[in-house]
Amino acid sequence: MVNSRRKNKITDDQELLQAYLQNGDLEYLADLYNRYVHLVYGVCLKYFRQREESQDAVTEIFESLIEKVRQQTIVNFKSWLYVVTKNHCLMAMRKAKTKQKQQADFFAEEFMESTSISHPIDEAHGEQVETKLRECIEKLKNEQQLCIELFYFRTQCYREIAEKLTIEEKKVKSYIQNGKRNLKICLEQKDVKHG
Repeated sequence: MVNSRRKNKITDDQELLQAYLQNGDLEYLADLYNRYVHLVYGVCLKYFRQREESQDAVTEIFESLIEKVRQQTIVNFKSWLYVVTKNHCLMAMRKAKTKQKQQADFFAEEFMESTSISHPIDEAHGEQVETKLRECIEKLKNEQQLCIELFYFRTQCYREIAEKLTIEEKKVKSYIQNGKRNLKICLEQKDVKHG
């Protein structure tokens, strides 16, 4: 009881930070972070444009602070936290973009017949493949498009997709199979045909 009263009396950011650094009590850091959590969430929302992803990032950033505040000299916590948040978002977006590109390349290969150099798309650079793939995905029927997007690009399983779209798992499988077939046809139409 005495402890929490003492914590509540600290009003200065630097004092809270020093209190955390001195005794490692996470309550000090949490109190400090909570003062600017709306700022952190706002920055995350600006970058991710998705509430769920932004909320996850808010938690991840707090967890990263446990060590980060010990590794750097912080003069102005609010400004420092803004930079940490921005960097976290940029890194997460960079990782997601790389993952998405790898998935798109893998995804495109899965549709194309991979017998040596049987199709010009096999020799295309990743970006070209991704662009053509995206164009083809946009032409799919809504249900197929959603299921393909969630399955390949958000790496969700049949069950998760079924729950999210409130449909049966069998339907999800069917939409993905039909979507794949339509994508293969579309990708072949966008390039020079065999022979």
